[in-house]
Amino acid sequence: MLLALTSCVAPHGAPPAAAEPPPAPRPNVQLPASPSASADFAFTGSMSQGGMVIGTAPRGTVSLTLDGADVPLASDGKFLIAFGRDHGPSATLVASRPDGNGVTRTLAIAPGTYRIEALPIPKYQQPEAEFLKIREGELAQIKAARQQAAVTQSDGWRQRFVWPVNGRISGAFGAQRVYNGEKGSYHSGEDVAVPTGTPVRAPADGVVILAATGDPFTLEGHLLMVAHGMGLDSAFLHLSHIDVKVGDVVKQGQVIGESGMTGRATGPHLHWALTWRGERIDPKLVAGAMTGG
Repeated sequence: MLLALTSCVAPHGAPPAAAEPPPAPRPNVQLPASPSASADFAFTGSMSQGGMVIGTAPRGTVSLTLDGADVPLASDGKFLIAFGRDHGPSATLVASRPDGNGVTRTLAIAPGTYRIEALPIPKYQQPEAEFLKIREGELAQIKAARQQAAVTQSDGWRQRFVWPVNGRISGAFGAQRVYNGEKGSYHSGEDVAVPTGTPVRAPADGVVILAATGDPFTLEGHLLMVAHGMGLDSAFLHLSHIDVKVGDVVKQGQVIGESGMTGRATGPHLHWALTWRGERIDPKLVAGAMTGG
């Protein structure tokens, strides 16, 4: 796959899609636990494609897996799980105990609703060799940052996230184009149309894991990535200025940069993406409805 962070604009030769308001975000729900809550799982969040859930493990749990993959467990029994845009209709969560008696829950994952646009034109042209050479180094930096996010310690994941900017949603998570029957990459975050220079604030506590303050990346422009702990990270694309550096600890609401239109962008906006251990999730399901936009 060529792109690590999906571009916010139409590929060369394709007409731009008309922006439209995304569907109303699905509300966070409190899923019921068993009468003996400490002996079973408890969850808060959006159990849906693109959703994120904070859970409490059953009493005595020493390890967790989701669909067979290990899930980090905090000392107080809390954990974070999320479901990518194309996750299937169910997931299996298993808590293991020292005595060998585990607890297994089959989770029902609600489907997401995404804008799909069919275009009777070919997919974009193959990039030139010079672009691919530059892009290889950029992708290596993004990959290294994602690896760092997996081990970065922060309690930001426990907070209720806030929007980094307020404005009009100009590009919705999950939107996708189909070119003569061939699928293009889906939109990996939420685009918020705001003027260049608008302060961008940390949506939750975290640690800076990538700050492209030198030459803008070819697609993302000045890219900033912040790890919130438990493998969750935010990416902020097309910035005009970055105020922090790698290793900085940031607090929720702190100004970390300014919006812009660097990289591949047709107008000033902020592209905010959330990723959990390789799964792309929808910021609007995590931060909820925007106020003041």
